[in-house]
Amino acid sequence: QVQLVESGGGLVQAGGSLRLSCAASGRTFNSYTMGWFRQAPGKEREFVAAVRWSGGSTSNADSVKGRFTISRDNAKNTVYLQMNSLKPEDTAVYYCAAGFRLNGNIYTSSLYNYWGQGTQVTVSS
Repeated sequence: QVQLVESGGGLVQAGGSLRLSCAASGRTFNSYTMGWFRQAPGKEREFVAAVRWSGGSTSNADSVKGRFTISRDNAKNTVYLQMNSLKPEDTAVYYCAAGFRLNGNIYTSSLYNYWGQGTQVTVSS
């Protein structure tokens, strides 16, 4: 069982930055691909970024490339999402997710095993 707790959300003006954190419980954090997803009101949950358990390579959605960076610290059981140049369309609830030894398709939310409760990010224009 893995518990995920997100933090770092808030209200920011367009062009600003936020850093989200996701702290995981358990002793096998380095066996999980960690992902960030987001869901805006009236929209489906969408992939934002992920960092693979094996090798640590990362992938980002096209909508956030060049602006968001995902990273992980296995010693702290924590994954981060650094968000720069924020836009009003980035407004959503952001969720952290963990997929046990997930490779290949890291973009589909249903393939992840555990989820955090979400943190609200609001970007004002």
